[in-house]
Amino acid sequence: MRERDVGNRRVTPINQYLDGRIKSLILDLTVPHAGERLLDVGCGFGDNLRLFHQKGCTVTGLGSSEFRLDETRTKLENKGELRLGEPEDLPFSDNEFDLVTMVTSLEYIKRPVEAIAEAIRVCRGRMFIGVMNPYSILGVQGMLSTLFPFPPDANPRHFHIHSLSAMIRKCLPGVRIQWGSVVFLPWGWYRFASSLEEQIPVMKNPFGAFLGLSFSVTFSFITVQDAIRKPQVLNGKNPAQVVASQTSGTTSSFEGGTRNGP
Repeated sequence: MRERDVGNRRVTPINQYLDGRIKSLILDLTVPHAGERLLDVGCGFGDNLRLFHQKGCTVTGLGSSEFRLDETRTKLENKGELRLGEPEDLPFSDNEFDLVTMVTSLEYIKRPVEAIAEAIRVCRGRMFIGVMNPYSILGVQGMLSTLFPFPPDANPRHFHIHSLSAMIRKCLPGVRIQWGSVVFLPWGWYRFASSLEEQIPVMKNPFGAFLGLSFSVTFSFITVQDAIRKPQVLNGKNPAQVVASQTSGTTSSFEGGTRNGP
């Protein structure tokens, strides 16, 4: 199998295999359904947009470079919407998307907690965050840039599962987080021992080069108003002697599931 160019990187058979492992983890943790609306924050060259478009989702990508978005638009063949904007101030309405993803983009965001809060604001279903793991074998080898090419002059920050979970729970206290990782072996081993990769447990394993976390966004408030009630007879009294109509005022309630403890 020959090498080929994708975006700004050269793809080898090892890259393709590991890319497949990463995409499998993303799909396992997001469980996309046809017809759902997806936003990918920091969409890059559109790899994840293509992945979810193939699953039947309506896809939207956000990027901060008009030049990169033009290139991505060509590669996507206009199969999705692309918007220019900043992750800390998303140009979308509340609860607009069923799925929101941030895949190896949080490392380049100046204010990551604000970006996560904004992603939660526009999400009405599920969120996924994927990051490079410097504590993996590839991280220790200094090989992360081989799997995740850094933009020129970039200085990505790195996160661990505990710091990521803390940032998420700062925005959604007590939320249940599912997580796992893939790409566990030294780079050179994938030439002859890729089957060993698939024997290593994925979920709640913090040692893979790619960490993925997903959680539900179900803590949005809704306003409920009851209709004006009809006159009632209370304790045998004539309706004229009681209040002819009652309004309940407005109440607020949580939509969705229950909140877990911190």
